[in-house]
Amino acid sequence: MEIIKIIGIGFITLILVVLFKEYKKEYSIYISLVGCLIILFMNMDVLENIAGFVKDFKTSNFDIPFLEVILKTTGIAILIEYTVSICKDAGENAIANKIDFAGKTIIISLTIPIISQSLELFLEVLPG
Repeated sequence: MEIIKIIGIGFITLILVVLFKEYKKEYSIYISLVGCLIILFMNMDVLENIAGFVKDFKTSNFDIPFLEVILKTTGIAILIEYTVSICKDAGENAIANKIDFAGKTIIISLTIPIISQSLELFLEVLPG
């Protein structure tokens, strides 16, 4: 299973980072980044499958409201979480917090149409 390999790479990276933090702290950041990139590239097949699904879905005749928004917000959330984790691993909490805030505001701006239509529907259903 692919997840076992990813977990293995994660543990190996973790052990190397902990060992290098004692002697060469500057190398531990690079090891962490390389480990993260390896894990990301190992997951590319899954990401390609998701992209293929979205592409096929867009060309089909199905019309599910807000599916594109849901997929975009999910993708943004995953990317933001990954980036924030890398920044925190590097000890840059201030940058991580700003990236996290920016991601949340982008997600809110993308979901405004869903929120608006949900409120309209809610108001229509309420007795008058």
